[in-house]
Amino acid sequence: MASIFTKIINGEIPCHKIAETKDFFAFLDVFPCAPGHTLVVPKKEVDYLFDLSDELYTGLMAFAKSLEPAIRKAVPCKRVGVAVIGLEVPHAHVHLIPMNSMNDMNFNSKIKISQEELAEIAEKIKAGL
Repeated sequence: MASIFTKIINGEIPCHKIAETKDFFAFLDVFPCAPGHTLVVPKKEVDYLFDLSDELYTGLMAFAKSLEPAIRKAVPCKRVGVAVIGLEVPHAHVHLIPMNSMNDMNFNSKIKISQEELAEIAEKIKAGL
């Protein structure tokens, strides 16, 4: 059965898409740790990040890195943190989270954000790409 991320990539589940290439897809987390929390995934469904081929792994990280300036511009912050948890969805993914303090990456304390706010943030990030 396809993961929720594969269903998002295939357009079966709506998302606030940030960017897409032939191999990768980035979209806003609907249960973010902070505004602008972006998920970056390979289109190929592989459960564990370290099971990706070297080419997909380095491509995923390069794609994530290319998004960072636009995220930081759209959501002013000190840094964009990077996290790989990998337990909640069986599809390799990287979290990019705007941070002003360590508390901004607290996965046990998600913020509530409206679909309208998510759409606005997504547009700001896309404008910076």
